[in-house]
Amino acid sequence: MTDRTASTPLVTVSDLHKTFHISRPPREVLRGVSLTVGRGEFVAVMGPSGCGKSTLLHAIGGLEPPDRGTVAVDGQDLHSLDDERLSAFRRDRIGFVFQRFNLISSLTAAENIALPLRLRGRASRPGRTAVMERVSALMDSLSLHRLQGHGPEETSGGEQQRVAIARALAANPVLILADEPTGNLDWSTGHEVMWLISKLCRSEGRSTVLVTHDARIAAYADRVLVMKDGTLVEEVVLDHRADTEGRPPVAGPLIARLADLEL
Repeated sequence: MTDRTASTPLVTVSDLHKTFHISRPPREVLRGVSLTVGRGEFVAVMGPSGCGKSTLLHAIGGLEPPDRGTVAVDGQDLHSLDDERLSAFRRDRIGFVFQRFNLISSLTAAENIALPLRLRGRASRPGRTAVMERVSALMDSLSLHRLQGHGPEETSGGEQQRVAIARALAANPVLILADEPTGNLDWSTGHEVMWLISKLCRSEGRSTVLVTHDARIAAYADRVLVMKDGTLVEEVVLDHRADTEGRPPVAGPLIARLADLEL
């Protein structure tokens, strides 16, 4: 496997701490987490519910400010930005894929995919043409073209997640963040979604960070960071990728390592 972390990392997380004070006593969910993600690398963060993995992902995406520590994406310290600049950075540089899809019910599939580009304010005729071309290309690559005029309520869960993936890729972000993207899908549909995420992100050279509690999903990554009680306790480097025919990777070695860690 090519060492994708040898060059300057795309993502650098340093000594991240986060405590939620809504409970008594306050709950520390991140306890000095540090990590890097190489350019073009696919990293999975996995661990049991409540271990802090979603909070970590949200901090990497600029959605959750840490109490202490730094997050840099493509050389930019995210949490040093004011709200307006941070929103613009997220819109233009980071693509999000969520468990619940987060599609806008009043928009068609094509309109949902185009949303990040519309938010950039491309109102000129050449701008509109470029948006339409990008949306059409993404829908073709994800086998969504027949659903162009359909709303979310007219499509299946797997189709909605493919629309969400296309939307995440629309603005050509440098980083894709996926939070339990198969959590609402059956295994067959979830495998299809994971194969598409890994195929598209690798073919376009995008760094990807995914959080999951499922070793079968984490096995699609180049590297798995195992999280427990707010800290990273293990790194597992995988020596396989999903093949070109879309068969799922073998998760056995990862599952065996997790058993050793009693997760």
